Amino acid sequence: MTLNQQQTSLCNDNPHDHSDLSAVIINTTLKRDSSKSHTKLLLDVAGDIMEKNQVSVSHIHMLDHQVAFGVQPDMTEHGHDRDDFPKLWKTISAANIILIGTPIWLGEESSVCRLLIERLYGMSGKLNEKGQSSFYGKVGGAVVTGNEDGIKHCSMTILYALQHLGVTIPPQADCGWIGEAGPGPSYGDDADGGPVGFDNEFTQRNATIMTWNLLHMARLLKDHPIPNHGNDRNAWDAGCRADFENPEHRR
Repeated sequence: MTLNQQQTSLCNDNPHDHSDLSAVIINTTLKRDSSKSHTKLLLDVAGDIMEKNQVSVSHIHMLDHQVAFGVQPDMTEHGHDRDDFPKLWKTISAANIILIGTPIWLGEESSVCRLLIERLYGMSGKLNEKGQSSFYGKVGGAVVTGNEDGIKHCSMTILYALQHLGVTIPPQADCGWIGEAGPGPSYGDDADGGPVGFDNEFTQRNATIMTWNLLHMARLLKDHPIPNHGNDRNAWDAGCRADFENPEHRR
């Protein structure tokens, strides 16, 4: 989808420099072929806005990769013959923005999305040079599509998981589209002479606001990183050991 006039105008009139930012857009659709993914079409709205603002954008289609189940950084060290996640982590860890897209199934995010969240959780022990979670300094968002209720529920699950890992969640960091309940056209399908959802003002507005909030928050964190006073895990561990070793504190 090309951006609409309002979305293009916002990009053209942007007074802020985002050219040193990077984003990773992760599609957790159940479709093997990314070109058939309805979720990708809405993710591309955010991706196009970012690219028009000179953000370096990487796309990951999860089912293009063989990602093992588990919550360890490399599951080949825990009985799996193959695990592509360590390679994907290099892209994810380098990004300032993490945007996760999922379809809705039975009111929940996809099983592939759940797998991604579990693997990200497996990296929560990784620390940056300041002793903080390696997810500090990153911002996160969620994009949801489907033919049943669940946009807010899926977004709640994804965004909670990201913030728990250390990702910063900006205001209104999600968007989505759902059609009528039951079988019917999905986002981007041709119906009534045009692609479904492309002209849905609510969806396009929220996708635009989400993307700009991701950019603004990423800019703030890039220029002003979160201080490590009080959240330095190394200092906390050292302090706890000192307390334990102090005979006065063991009485």
